[in-house]
Amino acid sequence: MAIDKELLDILACPKCKGDLHLSEKGDGLICDACKLMYEIKDDIPIMLVDEAKKI
Repeated sequence: MAIDKELLDILACPKCKGDLHLSEKGDGLICDACKLMYEIKDDIPIMLVDEAKKI
């Protein structure tokens, strides 16, 4: 199941408060400013800076 459009509109990067967009594979939310990807596990975005992957 994909992230709901309304949820994506209100979520912000916890590090810089910038916009996020869904990765091409749909497996994470990407912040272009911080170059971080927040993984989505079991349809829940893991919005912890320490858990984010650098891209």
